[in-house]
Amino acid sequence: MATIVRNPPTTNPRRDPEEELGGKQMSFLEHLEELRQRLIRCVLSVCIAGGASFYFRNQIYGFLARPLTNELRALHYPPKLIFLNPVDPFNLFIKMSIVCGLFLACPYVLWQIWLFISPGLYKHEKRYVWPFVLLTSSLFVAGGAFAYRFAFPAALAFLLNFAHQFQPAVTIDEYCGLALKVIVAVGLVFELPVAIMLLSLFGIITPKFLWKNLRYAILITAVLAAAILPSNDLASIFIVWIPLVGLYILSIGLSWLVTIRRRRRAQQA
Repeated sequence: MATIVRNPPTTNPRRDPEEELGGKQMSFLEHLEELRQRLIRCVLSVCIAGGASFYFRNQIYGFLARPLTNELRALHYPPKLIFLNPVDPFNLFIKMSIVCGLFLACPYVLWQIWLFISPGLYKHEKRYVWPFVLLTSSLFVAGGAFAYRFAFPAALAFLLNFAHQFQPAVTIDEYCGLALKVIVAVGLVFELPVAIMLLSLFGIITPKFLWKNLRYAILITAVLAAAILPSNDLASIFIVWIPLVGLYILSIGLSWLVTIRRRRRAQQA
């Protein structure tokens, strides 16, 4: 005998995975096109911010050279840098403007990165866009400020005091290139908690894995701190190494929170 369903359900109780993800699946070529558009927007934003920074190039150079000039004054040396090629000052201002543009445009760049990875997230995970942008921007700027205020001056103090019997003749290209590399590198390293949080969000790593490999992380962060700084003195490396270990421990806490939320979502589903 046939069974007649008088009131069929209006919606499917089993959600479509594509609906839960918030969009249709993209092909490989569509992913490449999306990546190309995001990269173009990021480059344009950095160029625009760098062009605005070029107008304040003299103030930015004075701010960037202050750690070295302060150490030179303390050692009773002339607090001026030199250049060997007439085009060195112009190239220096271009590099400084690009790096300043990167720091100024980092919220927009990180927002574009989020928009690129967001199609692979669930709908309830996409609402974290602004916490993601604010956290990553704050950590990047905090890393650059930490390098400028603490790590780089400590390394300069060690190097100049170690060579006090010589007359320093530091070129603007060598010094500013080194300073910009250290500042950007430390800023990128400070993004470690966000990277681990994203990996935990995708289920690639777990807090148990991070805690189990803590001793290896301590060793890797020590090597990374020594690679970032131009000097090999233990005091300067220690200044950078301790915050990196603290960031790793903070990353374990963030991964734990993300894992708990994932388990609760799975239980509710």
